[in-house]
Amino acid sequence: MEYIKITAENLAREHICCAISGDNDVQVASKKTWLARCLEEGLVFLKSAERGKCFIEYIPAEYAWIPLIAPGYTYIDCLWVSGAFKGHGYSNDLLGACTEDSRAKGRRGLCILSAEKKKPFLADPKYLRYKGFTVCDEADNGVQLWYLPFAPDAPRPAFKACARHPRVEQAGFVLYYTHQCPFNAKYVPLVEQTAREQGVPFTAILLQSREQAQNAPTPVTTYALFRDGRYITNEQMNDKRFLKLLASEEA
Repeated sequence: MEYIKITAENLAREHICCAISGDNDVQVASKKTWLARCLEEGLVFLKSAERGKCFIEYIPAEYAWIPLIAPGYTYIDCLWVSGAFKGHGYSNDLLGACTEDSRAKGRRGLCILSAEKKKPFLADPKYLRYKGFTVCDEADNGVQLWYLPFAPDAPRPAFKACARHPRVEQAGFVLYYTHQCPFNAKYVPLVEQTAREQGVPFTAILLQSREQAQNAPTPVTTYALFRDGRYITNEQMNDKRFLKLLASEEA
């Protein structure tokens, strides 16, 4: 497999795996704009040369868009291999490249979000355990921070206090999200429209800066949905999925 590293020079012409339609698509545009900002702060996006979901995205933890304390670590935003790419060892290739690069840069280790049982859009805990990761912190909603230190005495990363007990004060549905996930640019407006049609209070809060994301009331900032204060899910909603969720909440 040939891999390509996204840079400021090739960002405009390369596909970005998780959203592979044309650059005029709002999903691609939002993701590339977000990437352009983060590339300046050391983000690495390594992907297959072939079109499809096979990539890793990581950044120095100090610049990660989540509330964590992990100085000197590399935070993995996303490791995603799916479809026809699965079963060929590409996840090992990508994680290996991240590990090698992080060691060369003098980082203390790696960290990533997961859970005891696989959650949508979070890393597979079975794979992480197989690769030597262990849990170093856990929020009340079951989202865990896993880490792989490069030395036995490396400090343990942790969630910031604001993320350890995910909750908001506002009534109705409240969504925190970023443009790290390109799907949000398309589907958040659809869900907002569906909520209006159903007469359901819905507030979408776009985290537009790293500082906002690092102080959010949730360990998952790409997509965190609350209702009447309580955390519900990090799974991206479309209109049909939101209606199904609404029905289950009202039952």
